[in-house]
Amino acid sequence: MNYALLVMSSPASGACAGTAARFARALLDAGHHIQRVFFMDEGVNCASTLAVFPQDESAPLQAWVELAEQHRIELVLCVTSALRYGILDDGEARRHERPAASIHPSFTISGLGQLVDAVAGSDRLVTFGG
Repeated sequence: MNYALLVMSSPASGACAGTAARFARALLDAGHHIQRVFFMDEGVNCASTLAVFPQDESAPLQAWVELAEQHRIELVLCVTSALRYGILDDGEARRHERPAASIHPSFTISGLGQLVDAVAGSDRLVTFGG
């Protein structure tokens, strides 16, 4: 089965973002395909390379990066949400005259059309948070 995932929860506000990463891994382990993972609202914070979590908490960033690298999964951030939360790639940092990018390079920033495209090409959309 082909899935699209929508992550709307911040990794700092509970277990939802981490659960999404574990769910994605379970889907792949079961032989399913993930069309795309789209992050919006507070979910864009999953891409931040600047967040530091206490030692007894796990940050989902590394789990998402591993999924992207091992399975070629697209990790896409909503541009409006990303800008609102200061989550910038190199291009957006230059465009808005900020000193540096704040996302891991495994993530890209794009518009809602990427979510629509992922949903249209998938059998199921699973949403985390919201």
